[in-house]
Amino acid sequence: MLNESSDQVWEVGDRRWTVEEEHRFEKWVDETITEDFFIRYKIPTDCADAVYAIRWIYARVEHLPAAATTTDGKLIGHWSTDWKHLPSHSDWAQDKRFRAALLYMLSATWTGTLPHDTYPVRISPDSVTPGALLLMAESHVVMVGHVSPGGSQAHPLQTWESMLPVKVRKLILRNFFSPRPESRVHSGLVKFRWPVFENDEWKYLPVKEHPFYSEEQYSPHFYEGSGDFVEAVAKRIDPTRYAPAEKMAKVMETVTRFLRERVPIVLAGNQQCRNGGCPEASELWEIYSTPGRDGMIISLMGHLSQIIESNHLDREMVKGMMEAIPIAIAENRSVSLYDVYQNHLWFSPHPEDSIEARWGLKKCEMIHAQTRTAQNSIAFVERTYRKKDPRYADFSIQQQQEILRRLNEDWKNSECYSGASVQTSSRGIMITHGQSSENPYQQVSSPLPTLSSYYSSSPSR
Repeated sequence: MLNESSDQVWEVGDRRWTVEEEHRFEKWVDETITEDFFIRYKIPTDCADAVYAIRWIYARVEHLPAAATTTDGKLIGHWSTDWKHLPSHSDWAQDKRFRAALLYMLSATWTGTLPHDTYPVRISPDSVTPGALLLMAESHVVMVGHVSPGGSQAHPLQTWESMLPVKVRKLILRNFFSPRPESRVHSGLVKFRWPVFENDEWKYLPVKEHPFYSEEQYSPHFYEGSGDFVEAVAKRIDPTRYAPAEKMAKVMETVTRFLRERVPIVLAGNQQCRNGGCPEASELWEIYSTPGRDGMIISLMGHLSQIIESNHLDREMVKGMMEAIPIAIAENRSVSLYDVYQNHLWFSPHPEDSIEARWGLKKCEMIHAQTRTAQNSIAFVERTYRKKDPRYADFSIQQQQEILRRLNEDWKNSECYSGASVQTSSRGIMITHGQSSENPYQQVSSPLPTLSSYYSSSPSR
């Protein structure tokens, strides 16, 4: 029989996880988690911290059981009494006892403990829902934030993620992307396990007894008719084939919404930071910068371009549709969706940059900045992964080299520098410069964080 103590982190009574409770959790994640969620509540996170914290906060709000396996193999949870000396509060955000326990739990867990706290799920619309996790071995983890069937996104799943180092930061929204999962470590799409009270102690329900359990994603048959894991998942979640023109219109609508939501963030950042008050990695930079949002816009624009080109849609018709959609970027100043389509790769996420740079109207500086970012990413991968995971190193470097190839083409097409080019060689990556045709007015940042930001991990975490 469960006899709870008033000294524990929170009490659960007869509340337990069920399929219905999981559906309520899905709805809460979809409606409540936003990019500034952890900034509003001043909770520092890395990738694993974010997903653990979201589950624990919801469990605390709903008085449901929550647990986590620490790096030394202990199971801690809502029943722990180590923080009994701290006062509790009905509002989780003001509950000093809960917040202390939460911060301790986050410090005692990492991506390497998640396989103990999760189980693999079948890949279907009823089980891959907001709140499900995508675990990439011991390197990275993200949480499904939204499911968007209907063809309005590049992939029906969008994920929230944080990264190293641990700090109070915005979450980044991305379209689903993952290497093939490994059955050895139960990576891939997973859900949190349910704590149950048996024989006078809290423990986890056995993995195979969870209602969504399946190992189908590890089977070779799962990939039949698909090029990779990402495509196979998309077909399971939203198997409908949409007419190209219909899909193009839906993606345009989605990217327009993202762009118009970006406008007040950029304007507020310009007002707050234009005199140098928001250095990178500062609290104000986290509030007013837009790397995650810009990455999502770049992804959507790439998807839009692929739809247009692969289906041979009439370019003049498409251009006319885009030119008819205005984006008011400042008072008395607008650009069209077509302008953004042409310039989106050169957006600056940095709030101290000018309005022109923020909206991609300073292309040459951004090509240079992105080249440095790709070079740094390649150097990081070589240094970190070449010996311990050469296949991953080759895959990652190939991605960055493709980025450098595209940058080299854009550099030449834009005539930013006479005779300048981005080059690859057996000794690495170099950039050669000639005469600039544009006077750089200031240094601007790359629109995307480096690859190292997403996949670096600390053994102590």
